Amino acid sequence: MTRSEPRPGRRLSRRGLLGAGGGVVALGAAGAAGAAYRHRTDDGPDGVVPHVRGGEPVSGSFVSAARKGATCGWSIATPWGGRFTDGPGPPVVVVLHGRRNDHASAFARSYLALDRFLAAGIADGMPPVAIASVDGGDTYWHARRSGEDAGAMVVDEFLPLLAQRGLDTSRIGLLGWSMGGFGALHLTPALGDAVKAVGVMSPALWHRYDDTSPGAFDDAADFARMTVFGRENTLADVPLRVDCGTGDPFYAATRDFVRDLPERPAGGFSRGDHDIGYWRRVVPKQLRFLAEALDA
Repeated sequence: MTRSEPRPGRRLSRRGLLGAGGGVVALGAAGAAGAAYRHRTDDGPDGVVPHVRGGEPVSGSFVSAARKGATCGWSIATPWGGRFTDGPGPPVVVVLHGRRNDHASAFARSYLALDRFLAAGIADGMPPVAIASVDGGDTYWHARRSGEDAGAMVVDEFLPLLAQRGLDTSRIGLLGWSMGGFGALHLTPALGDAVKAVGVMSPALWHRYDDTSPGAFDDAADFARMTVFGRENTLADVPLRVDCGTGDPFYAATRDFVRDLPERPAGGFSRGDHDIGYWRRVVPKQLRFLAEALDA
């Protein structure tokens, strides 16, 4: 199990988070994950990767101007494995990874294995979608003082790349966990009518700048500009699913965010920590929610 923030019950001070974020465990193709935490016995059952044959995702990379010359890896899984069709392609779910993850985390067998969940869902009648992930670094998917802007990379560089490969980018779903959950909520207004549904798991949300993880924002002014609190109305017309474990350090803030939304989203709160086992447990319902919204 991996977690990127400390347990609830501790004060989420920047000093505490700095200490908690120091340990990194390797997850093979998934890249570096967050700090390792002891497994709780009351966090509910771990989700299980389906025993189905998932198509091997197609991968590549590009040099991103929006990320100041960073080489961004990407992967795409389609309903037909790694193949693309000659006709109109399916709508696409764009995956935004968590902190200290990368594009491969979405599909790595040791992490979320989304291609397997996709294959299992389609076999069970879920509408077909493609799933695409891209490297966003650790800058929380928004413009930074350095000039790097992972959000602009998604909008201006990655989506055109997906369109060139025949995917329908006029109908987009966003799926993110942890840092990527914040990113999905933040990017939704910028993408406008193209976003047909948003799903977030354990979104990295804080009420105060002093409680944020080091490096998540440039300063208090950056936090004030980017926080999703106070901007809940920007999500009013977008189908939204929010899942978060009650043992997650972001549970309290996520609960408050859900409470203040114009309409209660799909999803909910159940036993769970900020870890892969919880995300694997809820991601089948997340994918079905997104696929059905994109098919509507």
